[in-house]
Amino acid sequence: MPLRELARSQWQSYVDRVSAALGAQRVEIEATGLGLDSPEPTDWIALTGIRFDPENDLLAIKLDGFEHTVRDPTRVCIDHDFDWLHSIEVFDAEGNHHILLLKAPLPLTSP
Repeated sequence: MPLRELARSQWQSYVDRVSAALGAQRVEIEATGLGLDSPEPTDWIALTGIRFDPENDLLAIKLDGFEHTVRDPTRVCIDHDFDWLHSIEVFDAEGNHHILLLKAPLPLTSP
């Protein structure tokens, strides 16, 4: 299924719903872009939470042992079919691309 871009007004409520539904979800994270310090390969690490902070304009992905922060996000896209979330992709103001790939689809009703 093609990626679907979320309106900025949906970011906070959507990531709050994802965090509430997580359980024991495992993810890989990829970050690409010029001059970007990419996190070490995650090899299906536990995702413990995700939040959007509009006041500080950042999206924080909390993983077991560390946090991956996307500052100045410009777009949030989801790979969501029916009631299953497969991935979240975030683009920042510098053109960097952050991909949160779920090992198993997360049951989540459509936004």
